[in-house]
Amino acid sequence: MLEIKNLHVSVDNVEILKGVSLKIKAGEVHAIMGPNGSGKSTLANVIMGNPVYEVTNGNILFQGEDITDEPVDNRAKKGLFLAFQYPESIPGVTIVNMLKTALTNIENTEFTTLELRLKVADAMEQLGLSPDFADRYLNEGFSGGERKRNEILQLAVLNPKLAVLDETDSGLDVDGLRVVGEGVSKLKSKDKGYLVVTHYQRLLDYITPDFVHVFVDGKIVDSGGLELSKKLEEQGYESYL
Repeated sequence: MLEIKNLHVSVDNVEILKGVSLKIKAGEVHAIMGPNGSGKSTLANVIMGNPVYEVTNGNILFQGEDITDEPVDNRAKKGLFLAFQYPESIPGVTIVNMLKTALTNIENTEFTTLELRLKVADAMEQLGLSPDFADRYLNEGFSGGERKRNEILQLAVLNPKLAVLDETDSGLDVDGLRVVGEGVSKLKSKDKGYLVVTHYQRLLDYITPDFVHVFVDGKIVDSGGLELSKKLEEQGYESYL
């Protein structure tokens, strides 16, 4: 589904990713764990096509197609999704209208507001969101937990083929973590892939990964299963530094 080959990425001539290779098949959940500043969020942004980052070598393939030079909107239409670590607020734009516009662009089908409301009703209930949540302005006045729930609501409604979750657990209390983690788990299926970027193991108690990768200094330095994440939680990253 997603294949990253020897990816090198720079910002202002400073290399951040230093030869990343990763393959994610449909139905798999991969977790990227690493210390702050290791390049985890850079990888998430580059997968989605953030133009701030310059790919200096390597390729990103999605469903067999080279998307290394594709803009963000094209990647979204192909089925890629990024849940941001720090979602921005957009005053004057309601959640339901944002979702209506996004889904219309992705599927090339015009949806009415009523159709969107029906689509989001079940997802909001699963995420513990009140019915009036969809009429609030996007992330305006939201708590950290509400911002993350909104990201997962978008994930549920837009139904991408591959979702990248960039430190979705940051800023969440125990209850928020459980709601978001269980919400993502309910969306897992054999035809979708997930890349979960995190610093801590706690999110992986709810979203069980098939593979865990240790990310240090711009590259993957170790890989394993869930037991590797538990080891990192207990021992930290010192042995990789």
